[in-house]
Amino acid sequence: MAKDSRPSPTKSATPPLRGEVRSDIAAFVEKVGAMGRPNSGEDGRLLFALDATMSRQPTWDLACQLQAEMFRAIPKPSALQVQLLYFRGFGECRASKWVRDGEALATLMSRIDCRGGHTQIGKVFAHARSERAKQKIDAVIYVGDAIEENVDDLAEKAGQLGLLGLPLFIFQEGSDSRVEAAFRDFARLSKGAYARFDASAPGQLADLLKAVAAYAGGGKAALKLQSSAQARALLAQLP
Repeated sequence: MAKDSRPSPTKSATPPLRGEVRSDIAAFVEKVGAMGRPNSGEDGRLLFALDATMSRQPTWDLACQLQAEMFRAIPKPSALQVQLLYFRGFGECRASKWVRDGEALATLMSRIDCRGGHTQIGKVFAHARSERAKQKIDAVIYVGDAIEENVDDLAEKAGQLGLLGLPLFIFQEGSDSRVEAAFRDFARLSKGAYARFDASAPGQLADLLKAVAAYAGGGKAALKLQSSAQARALLAQLP
């Protein structure tokens, strides 16, 4: 794959985690669970992709703490199926089996440690397309902080996902402006949404994960029931 001629951002250490995971979503879950859905009874499917290169360890640990929120935000009587996808090291990019509960996903994530290496976002997009050809997937979450690949190539792959009806919800840690511009473009081309979060404020990422899980289970109607600023920002970007 051709390299982007523009300089790659330098990764910096993530601030230490602070605070505890919030659990104030019971009212929202009750409302979503009671809402009728056109595909009631079907599982929502969500591909959860994370950059697991070395600087991402604090955010990986945070995601391990928060991922169960996604399962609690899915409209009932359906369940949420999540597949974990991560890259790290020298060309390593792996996908888990599809799981239906937070405990199983937490067990998978706890076995993985972050390792040095370059980003492999292209492989994430290619895997999403391959999985979409096998079965319906409602959304893809990608969490990362850098791009070390050709941005135009990635944009083309994101557009292909958009044509397949598979939106990317891209969450950026950090404030690199070049990364933000690219991430926003990938989200737009896939008909998804972009957001930035601060790993030192766990509630931000928790709200984002819950919002996409609700979308995967009940579409925009379910997302509208969330009251968080993060959910409103995502909703405003969806076509």
